[in-house]
Amino acid sequence: MTFELGLQGKAAVVTGAGAGIGQAIAVALAGSGVRVGLIDIDFERVEATRALTEKSGGTATSLVADVMDTAALTDAVATAHQTFGRLDILVNNAGGVRARRFLDQSERSWRRHIDINLVSMLAATSAAAPLIASSGGGSILNITSIEGRRAAPMYAVYAACKAGVISFTRTMAVELAEHRIRVNALAPDHTATAGNRGILTGPVDPDALPPRPPDRDAAIRRYVPLRREGAAEECADAALYLCSDRAGYVTGVTLDVDGGTRAAGGWVSSGGGWTLYPDAAPLAR
Repeated sequence: MTFELGLQGKAAVVTGAGAGIGQAIAVALAGSGVRVGLIDIDFERVEATRALTEKSGGTATSLVADVMDTAALTDAVATAHQTFGRLDILVNNAGGVRARRFLDQSERSWRRHIDINLVSMLAATSAAAPLIASSGGGSILNITSIEGRRAAPMYAVYAACKAGVISFTRTMAVELAEHRIRVNALAPDHTATAGNRGILTGPVDPDALPPRPPDRDAAIRRYVPLRREGAAEECADAALYLCSDRAGYVTGVTLDVDGGTRAAGGWVSSGGGWTLYPDAAPLAR
């Protein structure tokens, strides 16, 4: 039996599509027959993603907008709908974070975190949901983080926003069900992206990311049960399922794509076993 996703001919909008997980999801959707509106603030980045979608045999249009500008974001969503004649999928991926103790953060800093990680999702959903409903229903996918499910020292405001994304996802799954719109979320952890490699501007080639420092490699092998960093394409695979007809009875869920780190709950690999104390001997297996 062929595993058909039922995505052919649909139309989507992906925010933060210029790099990382957003780029991978956009390329995967396009490769599955979805026409994709690519929203990003960086023209060079969004154009690089458009080139990748075309290389995969898909169709995409570049929509340059700052997701923290609600009017510009609303216009970009409307342009995608007008361009494709329908809208079936919204992927709220845009976000950002900078490590800092909460008491060292200025009000401007934490308001910026809230605007890019939480308000942008509210604005895009408000703009897209009526258009998806008018197309007969579809799917909204919000990219959160496992930091939204646990304490996150140095990332307090970001984690609070990501917890809000999870809560909003559940509530929208209920409110939008009458419009035949499913709403789910993905919660990644350590994922190989341009941002995690310190590349914050300019076009991104996902196949040419610089390697991680050796000490970070060793730390990831101890911290992640699957003993490696995740790939953006693995988040995209999960996104394809949740956006597709194959997930037609799935709504209100947050799917961890984290290599098992949340399941580990703080346990780390130490020698031949696992321990809650990184410098201690492992407990007996």
